[in-house]
This record gives sequence, C-alpha cells and structure tokens, in this order.
Amino acid sequence: MADRGITRRRTLAGAAVVGVGVPLLAACGSSDGSEGSTATDPAPETPTTSPTASAEPSDSATPASPTADALTSTGDVPKGGGTIFADQKVVVTQPSAGEFKCFTAVCTHQGCVVSSVDGGTINCACHGSTFSIADGSVQNGPATAPLDEVPISVQGDAISLS
Repeated sequence: MADRGITRRRTLAGAAVVGVGVPLLAACGSSDGSEGSTATDPAPETPTTSPTASAEPSDSATPASPTADALTSTGDVPKGGGTIFADQKVVVTQPSAGEFKCFTAVCTHQGCVVSSVDGGTINCACHGSTFSIADGSVQNGPATAPLDEVPISVQGDAISLS
C-alpha cells in the first residue's frame, strides 16, 4: 500500500484522536498554571479541609459590595429559597435569615441540572425529584441520594465558592 494520502478512515481516526485528546489536555491544567478539575467533574474543585455545616456572614470590616471573584451577593439569594448557578453547577440557598448553604445543582437521579428553588425545596424538572434547601436531603424521589454540599464563604454580602 504505497499510497499514503488522506483517506476517509484516516480523517475519522484523526478526528477521534483530537476529540478525545483535547478535553484530556484541557483537564490537566488551567490558564493560571494550576491543576484543574476534570471535564466530567460536576462539582467545583473542593478544598482538602472538610466543609463547615453552614456559611454564616462574617463580622469583619469587609466592604458591602461583592468581590470580583464572588459567585453572588447575599441579597440575591431569597430567604427560604435559593438561586441556581447553572454554569458553575451549584445552587445557593438561604434556609433561614443569614444562613447560606451551597449544593451541587446536578440531580442525583440521572444528572439533570436542577431547575428551580421553591417552597423550601430544590426541584429537578426532569423526573420530579426534590431536595431540602437546608441540607440537600431527598424530599421526593425518584432520587435516592442527597445533593452534595459545596463549601462556600460569606464575607460581607459576597458569597464565594471556597
């Protein structure tokens, strides 16, 4: 087979290599040179320390406006409700005044991103699962596992992923 030209088979094989190789390389690092999470990791990278039970606003003398790296501000998370951040795949809730929680927004049933927070529950429209805004526990199936808590920090009125 002396002809080494481009064939359909070689084109498809090359596309497969690029399709698998590029995401693997992208998962190896970030633009700042640090290692990042894998492309299949649904939750943000978590620190090596264990998360606290809840994130309370700090009493430090920080400015009242959110910092540049803040996910949101405390005023944007309704008391008794929550706000979904689909790009970060997290949902921030405020079960009681001044208490903020964060959970993965990926439903434990079949991996859909949750669709709303209403009536004290985080709701998945795909199959009807609901989760508690206070602890991520399953309130109504078909999901059987709770939403994982994601560590956050609250400084002034800025809420950031830890």
